[in-house]
Amino acid sequence: MENMNLVDYLGYFASIMIAISFLMKSINKLRIVNIIGFTCFVIYSVIIRAWPVALINFFSICINGFYISQGENK
Repeated sequence: MENMNLVDYLGYFASIMIAISFLMKSINKLRIVNIIGFTCFVIYSVIIRAWPVALINFFSICINGFYISQGENK
């Protein structure tokens, strides 16, 4: 881990955000924290050119954003 760079830290931060989101009791908070994590994963995966990872995380951002905009908070 001595050769970690900012890209590696971004990937770890994204993973931590996704893990933290599962601890949320409020679905809206879960979705917001998920969006932060997924956005970091999109940036991370574009940098490392992992296009399938970027695509599924972008899709997840869209789904969470849709439900937040619809007021789905059950």
